Amino acid sequence: MTYQIEFSVRALRKFESLPKDVRKRLQPAITALAENPRPAGAIILKGLDRCYRVRKGDYRIVYAVRDDRLVVLVLNVSDRKEVYDAKEMKAALRDLKGWLRSL
Repeated sequence: MTYQIEFSVRALRKFESLPKDVRKRLQPAITALAENPRPAGAIILKGLDRCYRVRKGDYRIVYAVRDDRLVVLVLNVSDRKEVYDAKEMKAALRDLKGWLRSL
């Protein structure tokens, strides 16, 4: 089963603002989530329903999985120093709630 990869608007903006070399390193990890949304090393995030994070160097990819619809929503792509910031996590939670309501 192949999952569809979607980005929240905020996550897409952040991803596109990253340096080109960083995007090139992160893109294969994001694309791989379509085949296996829970790869080895994926960590379940407390406080965010159905959310995981994958580490790629100093960057983290925070995403949610909807198995019944075969969809992965990327909520945040950021440096490890910023990704767990309270403001970032609140924004990711808002995006997640909106996404879950829309499905």
